[in-house]
Parts: sequence; C-alpha cells; structure tokens
Amino acid sequence: MSERKPIESWLTDMDGVLIHEGVPIPGADAFVKRLRESGKPFLVLTNNSIYTARDLHARLRRMGLDVPVENIWTSALATAKFLDAQRPGGTAYVIGEAGLTTALHDIGYVLTDHEPDYVVLGETRTYSFEAMTKAVRLIEGGARFIATNPDETGPSTEGPLPATGAVAALITKATGKQPYFAGKPNPLMMRTGLNAIGAHSETSAMIGDRMDTDVLAGLEAGMETYLVLTGLTTREEIEKYPFRPSRIVDSIADLVDRI
Repeated sequence: MSERKPIESWLTDMDGVLIHEGVPIPGADAFVKRLRESGKPFLVLTNNSIYTARDLHARLRRMGLDVPVENIWTSALATAKFLDAQRPGGTAYVIGEAGLTTALHDIGYVLTDHEPDYVVLGETRTYSFEAMTKAVRLIEGGARFIATNPDETGPSTEGPLPATGAVAALITKATGKQPYFAGKPNPLMMRTGLNAIGAHSETSAMIGDRMDTDVLAGLEAGMETYLVLTGLTTREEIEKYPFRPSRIVDSIADLVDRI
C-alpha cells in the first residue's frame, strides 16, 4: 500500500466522538483547541438535521467546545447543497425541524405542499401520521423523495428513538419509492464538506464512532479514517464489516497529538 500524504484537514463526527448524551467526551476540548490553534481546516459533522449550525455552535459552546459556525456541517446543509445543484430555486414539502427548513430557505427554496418538486424528510421529534400521509400522496403524485440521512435510530437519555431512516422505510413501503439519502454514508456529504473548507480528500482524515456511516463515508470519499470506541461501535463489532478503518483508537483524546 502506498504511503498517504500528511493529514492537513480533519473532519470529525459529533455524537459519540466529541460529545455523548450532551456531555463532552474527555479530550474533546483539547482536540478542538488544538485544531483551532493549528490553523488547519476542519469540520464537525452530524447526520442530525434538527439544528442549524448556529444552534449547534451555541450548544457546543455551553459544553465548553468552541466550534465556529463555519466549521459545522450537517446533513441538512448537505441536502440543501445537493438540491441547489440539482434544481436551483425549486420547491419542497418538508418534514423536519429548523435545521432543515432554514437550510432550504437559505438556498431560495419555497416550502409548499402544492405539487412540490421534492418531498424532503429530515429528523424531528414530532413525526405525525398526517405529515407522513401527505408525503406518501405527494410522492405518488410525482414528487421526488429525498432524505437527509439513513440513520434508523437516534440516541436519547431514555434509549433509542426512531430516526429518519426508519420513517423513510415506512414511506418507501407505502410508495415503492426509495429516497436519495444526502447524509453519511453518502460520500457526497464528505465531498461537499471538504469543498466548503477548501480541503482535499487525499490529505484529510475522518473521525467517527460508527463503521456503517462515518468510516464508510470517509473510506468512499478517499480519506484516511479513524474509529473511536466511545460511541456505538465496539472493537468486536469491527470484524463483522468487510472494510476497516485506517486506525482504531480508544477516544478522541488519543488524536490530540496527531494534529
């Protein structure tokens, strides 16, 4: 295997890498501080489309992690970037929260339930049967089906919650139409993120806690990949996958000195 070039840019997942259930993971503050001091381009990524980058900046800052707004990349922003490239100035019926609706408004999309170009499904804590029924009928009527991410469950203090991928499966079952997922593991999210910070995949690394999204997305985007064991994937589970991360570390604290 040829030697990779030195890492000049870092992308890292948020939940399970920097924070866990609203609490910073030990070493996360030192990692973010070292990144900012280094001047290297970096992004904090999340498949969660509920919050805007500004919301996440404020939430992380309250936890002691000072991540600038421009260094946060969400599946909602990746979805908006994709739609703006595909059909500028289009229309969409949206199931989601402010992170998604704001991203679409910012690219000039009109949100409507009257013959929209797209049905866009994102994360929300209040999925309604009425909204899902409307989505099914609009897709049957010709709207194209887009979803922010394929995650089937999301974390909470009480346990797992149904997430975008699970609701997308329900709509797919009712319509026979598969959505296009813009978020991880689609390398599109990684590449649009890299473009946003002027970075290149051959000199970039992706840090994540999930083999099926973070590591896979980084791998398919041509990046070096680091798996941390502070989130959903255990060391034993790694062997179940037909691909491997470039490196496995216990936590983000082990990567501070690599920057």
